[in-house]
Amino acid sequence: MTRRTQVVVIGGGQSGLAAGYHLRRLGVHFVILDAQAAAGGAWQHTWDSLHLFSPAAFSSLPGRLMPPQAGEEYPDAEHVVAYLRDYEKRYELPIERPVRVAGVHRDGELLRVETDSGIWHARTVISATGTWWRPFLPAVPGRGHFQGRQLHTVEYRGPHDFAGQRVVVVGGGNSGAQIAADLAYDTELTWVTQRPPRYLADDIDGRALFDAATARRRALDEGRTGTGGVASLGDIVAVPPVREARDRGLLKASPMFTRLLPGGVEWSDGTRAGADAVIWCTGFRPALSHLAPLRLRGRRGHFATEDTRAVDEPRLHLLGYGDWTGPASATLIGVGRPARDAAREISTLLADRQAG
Repeated sequence: MTRRTQVVVIGGGQSGLAAGYHLRRLGVHFVILDAQAAAGGAWQHTWDSLHLFSPAAFSSLPGRLMPPQAGEEYPDAEHVVAYLRDYEKRYELPIERPVRVAGVHRDGELLRVETDSGIWHARTVISATGTWWRPFLPAVPGRGHFQGRQLHTVEYRGPHDFAGQRVVVVGGGNSGAQIAADLAYDTELTWVTQRPPRYLADDIDGRALFDAATARRRALDEGRTGTGGVASLGDIVAVPPVREARDRGLLKASPMFTRLLPGGVEWSDGTRAGADAVIWCTGFRPALSHLAPLRLRGRRGHFATEDTRAVDEPRLHLLGYGDWTGPASATLIGVGRPARDAAREISTLLADRQAG
């Protein structure tokens, strides 16, 4: 089956919904193709104790404030899923799921989007697949010889799976700190980081991170020296569970080990620690395999863009992959502005083609 529309949005998580909101307001005909069976994007697959870094009102998509969660200053993932489910219904966004996109191809004046449920032809495509589906694991010596359990952030659910075990958590960002705090009470925890943990001040949350990222992008766009952005503030937001574990002395970070052994890890000075499990909180890469037929791939999965538009394929926009495609665009509050700008640019392009 082959169908046609003006814009195909690939991904029905927060970025795809933000794009859909603005495209609908501009009167553009579009469809959102989502590989997930239900609403909520990656939020429906996170660990049980995950909470946002900001209050609900500062974690909202365009047009609709997230309602507060009773008894919680920082909403949990389940609350976010419910919000996204309500959001797509409220704005009657045309979402088809589950639909997996196999590839995007050039096809004359159109782009051909091949899926497991048929083919779409579109004037433009917005890729909004995020990074959750492409976890990164570093090449650490001995990783293949470790006899315990290894898993990435995406596979972690809660401390109940590790009670009484020796667990090594790798990573000094927010995921590493939150999961280490989760495990600090019922496991023999070893938390390792590339550099000493840098906590943001306790009164700073995601609102300040978004403001810092936006200020840095504005400065760079205006030819001024960058402000340092989020990195200048620190690496870890001290959300309540992290703050509590830290203040109780349960979050003591060790430097990164040099190799894994069959039964644990070893540092450069010969010190060893036994481990039943290693949890890699080591980040993600953009999930862009569906764009491989366009042959745009550059270093580390990135390729040249001007704001959200791909330089070598101007009919393609990328949304929600972090600062690469807009300040803080991988966050709920941050994706709204680049989604608006992408939709406006697409609307202008379609109008020019129609006039021509």
